[in-house]
Amino acid sequence: MRTILLALLIGVGVTSLANVCTTVFLHRGLSHRAITFSWPTHAVFKTLTWLSTGIKVREWVAVHRKHHAHTDTPDDPHSPAISGWKTVQIKNLVMYRKAAHDQANVDKYAKDLAPTKLDRYLFDYSVLGLLLGAGLLVLAFGWQVGLLASFIHVNYYLAGSAAVNALGHHFGKRPYANSATNLQWLALITAGEGLHNNHHAAPTSAKLAHRWYEIDPGWLVIKPLTWMRLARVRLSELRLAPSKTAKTPANAA
Repeated sequence: MRTILLALLIGVGVTSLANVCTTVFLHRGLSHRAITFSWPTHAVFKTLTWLSTGIKVREWVAVHRKHHAHTDTPDDPHSPAISGWKTVQIKNLVMYRKAAHDQANVDKYAKDLAPTKLDRYLFDYSVLGLLLGAGLLVLAFGWQVGLLASFIHVNYYLAGSAAVNALGHHFGKRPYANSATNLQWLALITAGEGLHNNHHAAPTSAKLAHRWYEIDPGWLVIKPLTWMRLARVRLSELRLAPSKTAKTPANAA
């Protein structure tokens, strides 16, 4: 029982780290340029993303930008409006890989993220990153805890990412006029990504919480980084995208 509880704690901790890397670095930073990072911060985020998810940065960015360009249309890589939320929840990884491995899609939507030498020789090897990440857990906590924690992390991360795309475009509140939704409980377990309606309303905003009662864990990471001058937020004010102004938030600052 002690082994299981320790593995659960570590697995959830690793997923929390992966979620922060995903929302702060991949999503708000690289995909929407809402945040810029110092070189050391960028390097740390990219390494942690690789070790915890195996994601190729330019592929993730391309898939997400295509999602914004064609939200909930047949060209959306993962739309519950087209495929049904249950299908997206179950097959989100398959849908992602299909779009991510489409080189034409990557060339079109991530042309500003050309592969570097480190990408070609290191970061493009997704399986290697995942194996190294799991190996570090095994070395630190032993093979039983390390492998079980890795198993918990992979399933938790994939389920949470799928839920943002599936539940976050089907269930929840729509304060703005777009097809995404806000689910505060989902935001709490995905570092803010569950405030998805807010994000589609203002995709260039580094802060996903638009109202005083909304909690965006990712923002709680971003602010200290800005204080230490390790990152810079591009826009200090909330800037809504065209035709996304259904309701004005009570506290947009």
